[in-house]
Amino acid sequence: MSYTIVAITACATGIAHTYMAAEAFEIAAEDNAFKIKVETQGSIGAENILTEDDILNADVVIIASDIDIDLTRFVGKKLYQTRPKMAIKDAMALVEIAIKEGVVYADEDSELSYISLGKTSENSFIKHIMSGISYMIPMVISAGLLLAIANIYAFQKDDLGHLVTWGFDKSDPIGNLMYHLFLVGKIGFTLMIPLFAGFVANSIASRPAIAPAMIGAYIANDPSFLGTDTGGGFLSAILVAFLVGYFVRYLKMLPWPKILKPLLPIMILPLLATLFITMVVFYLIGGPIASGMGALYEWLTWLTANYSSSTFIIGAIIGAMIGFDFGGPVNKTALIFGTAVFTDTVAKYGIEGANFVPATAAQAAISVAPLGIFLASILFKNKFTETEKVSANSAFGMGIVGVTEGAIPFAAANPIQMITASVIGSALAGGLVGIFNVKFYGGIGSPLGTFVGYIEQPIPFVTWLFCTLSGITVTALIIGFWRKPIVELNKLKTKQEISEESISIKKIKESP
Repeated sequence: MSYTIVAITACATGIAHTYMAAEAFEIAAEDNAFKIKVETQGSIGAENILTEDDILNADVVIIASDIDIDLTRFVGKKLYQTRPKMAIKDAMALVEIAIKEGVVYADEDSELSYISLGKTSENSFIKHIMSGISYMIPMVISAGLLLAIANIYAFQKDDLGHLVTWGFDKSDPIGNLMYHLFLVGKIGFTLMIPLFAGFVANSIASRPAIAPAMIGAYIANDPSFLGTDTGGGFLSAILVAFLVGYFVRYLKMLPWPKILKPLLPIMILPLLATLFITMVVFYLIGGPIASGMGALYEWLTWLTANYSSSTFIIGAIIGAMIGFDFGGPVNKTALIFGTAVFTDTVAKYGIEGANFVPATAAQAAISVAPLGIFLASILFKNKFTETEKVSANSAFGMGIVGVTEGAIPFAAANPIQMITASVIGSALAGGLVGIFNVKFYGGIGSPLGTFVGYIEQPIPFVTWLFCTLSGITVTALIIGFWRKPIVELNKLKTKQEISEESISIKKIKESP
């Protein structure tokens, strides 16, 4: 194969799938003697950026992305769009499909080929949401860690690790610094909702939609502006983002006078969209959504306070969602819900009255699948090939820092086995932290989190380890008992070969 390929890989978090897909392309190119250059658009930003010459000389452009990618530089080139998972699964097959089925890109409204894990069409709603999440995650992590650092100083515990007082001594230089770090963390959580809305709208209608959506989401979460007790939370941000996005997209389709076109993206469209969403939030959706979200959080708080079993059920559901698709839309939905409940209840009740259950369950479950694979490869060595053991070591490296995507290679090879094991183990981990009233303030979502971060737990260090390792162990046992020994597989293969040889010999003897 003498083709020259250029590709862009990007996932929602910009951490795992982005680089795994790029590596898969590069390995396929090396094994099949074709040229490829891959631009990665990860959380650190665009790397190995495609030049004009790279694009000009390419036979086909492959976009393997879960988020919206600006395609204007590829006008006139054969282009094919898909998901990073498809490149990870079989990069060579994807290249062949792209060469055969790619279409020349004309503009942003062109119909492009798309494949998506067996679905016949792209889910644009999920794609836009994932684009917003990819921009929001760095702010969530940095703000959360700042809150965790400050909380380590602010929370005063008794000998059993229970919270007895909370506050900052601002007369002390360290206490004053921690107080301001805490404020910065709160600012981060305040801004992450408008940031999310801005880039969801950007995914729908590009840059003119960012500012109106951010302003709309901010006022939709400002109780003083709405005259309510709480803001509208993530639900209002999603609604604002889509209203602004499609409103701006409609405005762009109108036949504007040529003299006004230079002003459209920088003044006219942002101004009209901001006026539009302000009226919608203030007079239509702001108050009802805020009241509804306030009632939801009050109900969740009442439920968890009065029925101890409910915390296990809620935690198990969130955990199961985290373990279901290894960093996909269901996983991200659970993360967003947990983050939304935590941040919105902090805003309404303060840190002391925040609902930690969903967010803590998500963090407890996030590393279960990859670490479960690693543990299974240790406990059941005869059921893993040497190549699988190397992949299991890689899964450990990703899982120990809270990256679920390390399980993807095994899930691609044995989806039913891995999904079953991951969902059960992740649900157990999530349910246990719920029923034990563990509170995850920040850090790493893995067993390592008990040492790297701040987690309030009944028995310091031990409870978090027990909950997470329980889920990991159950996942490992399910995988281990489900798989067949490699030796046994070889024996079966040998028996089949012997049988085939016997049939061949018999035919030779019977032939004249």
